[in-house]
Amino acid sequence: MALSQTRACSPALLKLGLGIMALCIAGYILGPPLYWHFREGLAAVSDSSPSACPACDCDCSSQPLLSIPEGLSNGSFADCAKRDLEVGEDTEKNFAELLSEELKLRETEALESQQRADMALLEAKKLTSQYQKEADKCNSGMETCEEAREKAEAALLTQKKLTAMWELRARQTGWREGVTKTRSQSQGKVQSA
Repeated sequence: MALSQTRACSPALLKLGLGIMALCIAGYILGPPLYWHFREGLAAVSDSSPSACPACDCDCSSQPLLSIPEGLSNGSFADCAKRDLEVGEDTEKNFAELLSEELKLRETEALESQQRADMALLEAKKLTSQYQKEADKCNSGMETCEEAREKAEAALLTQKKLTAMWELRARQTGWREGVTKTRSQSQGKVQSA
């Protein structure tokens, strides 16, 4: 018994078992796609070889599509299955005309949209020009005001210097602020007494 247990666990037997298991898994995974490819190849080969059954030669357009009872018979329904070349050409012409009209309509819409965009752009340019003129007026008015303010400051500074000079001369001659009275004030007191 000990001898059979050692043979069951031998590395060669283990490798053989793993190899068979790997082949089974590979066959399980790759088998169905290979089978279907093989079937398609056989079908293609059999279709290209002459077949025992000749091709059917039938004209289905000559037979009515549905069997319609006598009272409800409508010959135009059976005619619908037939391919009428004139109708096909007319349909193609109508389709081409519809496409042409659709293109013309879209072109007209695009032109109208372009005109509206151009008008809006022109209006925006006019408004921009008007606002620019107003801004220029405002800027020139600000410059004028600034020049007038600078002139007024210069005149005020000159007047302050002149006032300071006259005040200095008055102080040199003995004038003091609040001590001297004007003649009109002193005359008003005399008359009221």
